[in-house]
Amino acid sequence: MFKSGFVSVIGRPNVGKSTFLNALIGQKISAISDKAQTTRNIINIIYTEDDMQVVFLDTPGIQQPKNKLGDYMLKISESALNDVDAITYIVDCSPTIGKLDSYIIEKLQEVSANIPIILLINKIDQIPKEGLLEIINMYNKIGIFKEIIPISALKNDGIKQYINSLRDYLKEGPQFYPEDMITDKSERFVVSEIIREKALRNLKEEVPHGIAVTIESMKERKNKDLTDISATIYVERAAHKKIVIGENGKMIKKIGIDSRKEIENLIDSKVNLKLWVKVNQKWRDEEKGLNKFGYTI
Repeated sequence: MFKSGFVSVIGRPNVGKSTFLNALIGQKISAISDKAQTTRNIINIIYTEDDMQVVFLDTPGIQQPKNKLGDYMLKISESALNDVDAITYIVDCSPTIGKLDSYIIEKLQEVSANIPIILLINKIDQIPKEGLLEIINMYNKIGIFKEIIPISALKNDGIKQYINSLRDYLKEGPQFYPEDMITDKSERFVVSEIIREKALRNLKEEVPHGIAVTIESMKERKNKDLTDISATIYVERAAHKKIVIGENGKMIKKIGIDSRKEIENLIDSKVNLKLWVKVNQKWRDEEKGLNKFGYTI
């Protein structure tokens, strides 16, 4: 019997949702950073075995919105709680349940009667076992989770146990995508996410939230193992543009080098990457700006 289904992966920012999904499929698709708002869109991650296919919905971290982009991210995250076959809720090893997790749990309680919810406690490599047992008991008292599974996404610990448990909650169904497909997003989208992630990793805290990336062109040269890519990094302030470029162009060069290495692994080709930096003021608070960068429902 072949099983299949759609599974939402939710949680507050920085609990390791994207790290978990990238570990699951063995390849980086979702951007990873220690900064909030790293994931902005729902990204379908496709996991296939001989007898099962799961389409995971990687959602933005749930947080209180501060602008229209935040409104958009919260809306699509909450929309992912409906019309799915299961929900995977990821938390870290915090010893108490904070405001954001309390808010998420309230939302989960509304759907728990109809949709099975599996709780993953991530980053268990950072705490002693005694502390982990207390955290498990704390969440177990809530009474809405079908399974509570400790994992370390970074060390690939507990991932297989999770997949085996999830299998029990999926129903017989079709294979939605070819077995070698790991995301429904285009290559261009993944390339833009790689560049944005490298910018997030290299830049200061005040810059990244206002960063967006567009791929202007992406073309493989004939008879050559070389792909030319031109991309634009958008920021909200002229001062931020200077930071992204850096002194004597050092920062933009570093972002380009880091990005190119990962893009070459992704597309299995040498890459000639050209990066540009432009200012688009207040795009996170304007409908036009959100539409330009694909943040529309």
